[in-house]
Amino acid sequence: MSGLTEAELRALAGERSFERGLDYVDAVSRVEVGDGWIRASVRGTERYEVELFQGGRKSLAGTCDCPYGQEGNFCKHLVALSLTVIAQEVDLPRRRESARTQARGLEAWLTDLSREELLTLVREEMAEDRQLRRRLELKAASARGDLAGIRSRIRELLDIGPFAQYGYVEYADARAYADQAGQAVSAIKALTGSGRASDAMELARETIGLLAGVVESIDDSDGRLSQIGADLADAHHDACCAAGPDPEELAHWLVAHALDDAADLTDIDPLDYGDLLGERGMAALRRYAVEAWQANRTGWAEKHLMQRLAKSGRDIDTVIAVHAADLAPNGHTHLLIARELDTAGRTAEALEWAERGIREAEDLATVDTALVDHLTDRYTRTGRLADAVTLRRDHFAARHTLLAYQQLRAVARAADSWSAEREKALALLRADAERTGAHGGRALVDILLDDEDVDAAWQAAGEYGAHDDQWLTLADQSRPTRPADALAVYLRLAAALTRETGNRSYEQLVGLLLSIRDCHRRLGTPDDFTMYVTDLRAAQKRKRNLMRLMDEQGL
Repeated sequence: MSGLTEAELRALAGERSFERGLDYVDAVSRVEVGDGWIRASVRGTERYEVELFQGGRKSLAGTCDCPYGQEGNFCKHLVALSLTVIAQEVDLPRRRESARTQARGLEAWLTDLSREELLTLVREEMAEDRQLRRRLELKAASARGDLAGIRSRIRELLDIGPFAQYGYVEYADARAYADQAGQAVSAIKALTGSGRASDAMELARETIGLLAGVVESIDDSDGRLSQIGADLADAHHDACCAAGPDPEELAHWLVAHALDDAADLTDIDPLDYGDLLGERGMAALRRYAVEAWQANRTGWAEKHLMQRLAKSGRDIDTVIAVHAADLAPNGHTHLLIARELDTAGRTAEALEWAERGIREAEDLATVDTALVDHLTDRYTRTGRLADAVTLRRDHFAARHTLLAYQQLRAVARAADSWSAEREKALALLRADAERTGAHGGRALVDILLDDEDVDAAWQAAGEYGAHDDQWLTLADQSRPTRPADALAVYLRLAAALTRETGNRSYEQLVGLLLSIRDCHRRLGTPDDFTMYVTDLRAAQKRKRNLMRLMDEQGL
């Protein structure tokens, strides 16, 4: 944290927090300096505890228990402590050494206490600190191997009742709850370390279920419970390694867990237990997974587990069977199967599945575009350009979008048939515009502009209508050759903007005025522009920012 500057602090906290933090420097008290951290209290609406520490890549980070800080922001109280650190930087090494001396002194004092004196001290602290008492009770139960006692304490630790208002743990209380849940994990690990691995495995499973049952009622925005879930998974795996459970029983639990909502909490991968399961356990794992999938072939968890196991065993036919049992109507599942078969080198089957996906799609307008892209690519690479053009033509006929048109154009040019295909495509668009009016007309205008056929785009816009962005594009592209037409567009758009306020509207209006001036120059009517701007200034004179922007552009 040495060398921190106010400029760096301002960039880290943002202008608002930095400016507000300046007013709280005098409210900083009880500064403690440690190795890599600095803590203090800051008096705000109430007294808040703040801590600065080194973040990732040597950047400054911090926590504060004020509402804004608990949302993960570098708040004004952290700014105030940081400014104090900057002001007292020269004194920080001395204060850090003083803190170390105090820590050594405390350690020496505790060492000199007799057993009775230590017990008296602990009893006094437990009477004052309820959380300390609970932590020690859990450690004592673990040391005695009191499974019932540990189970009871873990249930208390995972009870959201003391933290929840109206049945939900808000963000401000989630950190304290996660700390309690972490104590439960520590107790489970301690059991494994003390030779009670079977009990630890049992408790780990129970704890996973308990935590999964309440996780949806907790605001876990900072991911603390997700980390607890990962730690629980590690504790369970370590306990299993030490206990050596029956492979079939373990396989049954792993499958049941993978299909349960708790799987999202721990992210346990059954394949990570391969060494523990052995050949018999892996066979049981696959058997239980197949049974679950056969009972629910469309279940996401069942399908995912089956595919995971099949891929690990390179069983491509099972992967395909799982996909094929629940085909999506838009062809997406057909595409997944085609990709799997391509990867396996079974290209003929892959092509057949991709073509089947197009045939069986309920509506080409809603078909997975990635499937169309995939099949077009396969046709092109195997020299079947006519089939590629037909596919793109049918897709464009169903969708009538600019992207579908561009894709048809690309493949038809490769097949040297674009001229004929373009006429067919434009005929479809014009028929659609006749039927739907402005909606179809706008698609036609976009496509003609993309073809750089500006004159045809002007005509389509006039016949079927266009939105303002299209008219502006038409005017910008046509100004050198059709300045009068472009001028009419600019004047209409400018008139609408004069009724708006705000810097964004003013910037757009000034841009239009520059284009209007260029049109008058091309038309040889600069006096008309001067008169237009004079009238505009008189009507808009109260908009000072607009006047300033016009002055800057010489308007």
